[in-house]
Amino acid sequence: MGVDYYNILKVNRNATDDDLKKAYRRLAMKWHPDKNPNSKKEAEAKFKQISEAYEVLSDPQKKQIYDQYGEEGLKDMPPPGSGGFPFGNGNGNGNGSGSGSSGFNPRNAEDIFAEFFGSSPFGFGSSGPGRSTRFQSDGGGMFGGFGAGDNIFRSYSEGVMPKKPPPVESKLPCNLEELYTGSTRKMKISRIVCVNGRQVPETEILTIDVKPGWKKGTKITFPDKGNEQPNQLPADLVFVIDEKPHDIYKRDSNDLFVNQRVSLAEALGGTTVNLTTLDGRNLSIPVTDIVSPGYELVVSKEGMPIVREPGNRGDLRIRFEVKFPTRLTPEQRAGLKRTLGG
Repeated sequence: MGVDYYNILKVNRNATDDDLKKAYRRLAMKWHPDKNPNSKKEAEAKFKQISEAYEVLSDPQKKQIYDQYGEEGLKDMPPPGSGGFPFGNGNGNGNGSGSGSSGFNPRNAEDIFAEFFGSSPFGFGSSGPGRSTRFQSDGGGMFGGFGAGDNIFRSYSEGVMPKKPPPVESKLPCNLEELYTGSTRKMKISRIVCVNGRQVPETEILTIDVKPGWKKGTKITFPDKGNEQPNQLPADLVFVIDEKPHDIYKRDSNDLFVNQRVSLAEALGGTTVNLTTLDGRNLSIPVTDIVSPGYELVVSKEGMPIVREPGNRGDLRIRFEVKFPTRLTPEQRAGLKRTLGG
């Protein structure tokens, strides 16, 4: 089975030119060898495949041949300007006019990369004495160019690794209900990308799955989704969870706090606290203890979900405020004294 260029670029067969460019930009930046110093051999091969796939699928003639005849058709393709029939004379021996014995000779991968990002952000120019020899082709097969021995990983001038700007942070306000149950947020972003050496605006919709129990300060990072500048790596885009104030509940780590006012009679004689939880359930909590100043009733596992302990929750803590009467009749005073033994 031949090489699947569509799968290499992660596009379908109906991909537009813009789709191909976006796929190339994303994958080439991800797999450039200088960005993968710990797995350079794998990155070399991936980067070469990505460049070759883009070269074939973005060229109408090469794409037509590839779609019809696959990898073998490209091997029989004549050199540019030869005017020969792309698939030889049919005798399979490479003789005769238009035999295309030279086959498809992929371009230098760094040259394609430099066309997208201006002068290469990894320090390799597309021409001149500093030109990279890493991916120069020797014409040997579909991925020819790796036959240069030790020079495969060398360039005439080792460039300086481009700097990556600091992350761009943006707040993502969430109410307690969203942080309790989880939610999906769609964020439309506008950014600047470099296309063929030019800076152009681009919009994109990012999906953020807010997990139950996330806290204020939780960061969600989208690598390389910030603005692109010439000769720089694109910045990361970071969304930081911000917690909106709630009318009833206040959060402290995994616990929820609520203030409840009760009368003196309720504080002494008992009462029931009725609450609606953040996920819409109704709780009726009996209070049988005497409510003294500073009393706090703890309802186990009715707090916020704990991210690292699925199925577990913090506690709900009810803090009471006792409303004392402003006046009592003589009869009430006497009754309280008799009841309380004062």
